[in-house]
Amino acid sequence: MPVPSIDAGVLERGGVRLAISGPRATITLDRPDVLNAQTPATWQALRHIGEQLDPDVRVVVVRGSGRAFSAGLDRRMFTGEPVDGEPGGLGAILSLPTTEADARIASYQAGFTWLRDPARVTIAAVQGHAIGAGFQLALACDFRVLAEDAQFCMAETGLGLVPDLGGTLPLVRLVGYSRAAEMCVTSRRVSAQESLRIGLANSVVPADGLDGAVDELVAAVLKPMAGAVSETLALILAAAETPTAEAQLALERAAQLRRLQSFAALSAQS
Repeated sequence: MPVPSIDAGVLERGGVRLAISGPRATITLDRPDVLNAQTPATWQALRHIGEQLDPDVRVVVVRGSGRAFSAGLDRRMFTGEPVDGEPGGLGAILSLPTTEADARIASYQAGFTWLRDPARVTIAAVQGHAIGAGFQLALACDFRVLAEDAQFCMAETGLGLVPDLGGTLPLVRLVGYSRAAEMCVTSRRVSAQESLRIGLANSVVPADGLDGAVDELVAAVLKPMAGAVSETLALILAAAETPTAEAQLALERAAQLRRLQSFAALSAQS
């Protein structure tokens, strides 16, 4: 279903497809010839979707076409070749004043961070490689459903860089400091089965069962009322940062009161 507010040209330049079916949106990285490698145009397309997506969309599925989820940064970003109208690749950032360089990276991050908004549930359907930026895109989602051939790798440190697309916080929350540090510093590959064991994956399924498993999960998360889901996700996100149990209890009370007020408003209308 076309979305009037979405600029198709922005998506095409980023190699991204968007499909809407009722309360479900599916974002597909669609550069299978380069294993869905990402460029700044990819991040612009993702950010554009997050800014324009209808609030009635309750679930977003992120996937890759072909045999990989995403092999990470397009290699041209390291060589200085022009990348989708942005000359100089990563090195071009160095030519900017510090405040502009910071803002440029922040704009890249915005393509990922909206996926953590508790307003909707986000699911990464991962097959094959999810490396670097691909791994961070999967980490930006609430749930990760993996095919048996999936492999995660945080490759940035091995390239002399750091993960800067928002992946470090969810990684530490999922697997703990020591394991996250080891994965990032060594850039080793993490298999689907290890991902399931350490909490990176919600489930691992045969490759030909990935679509069906994601469909089942989408159906399950759409069953509860939208407000209850978003309030619960917000509570869970806050739990990792709330300083005391008393503070978290206060957040729970406030959320529950909002839900009860919502019920009362619906009753008054009927």
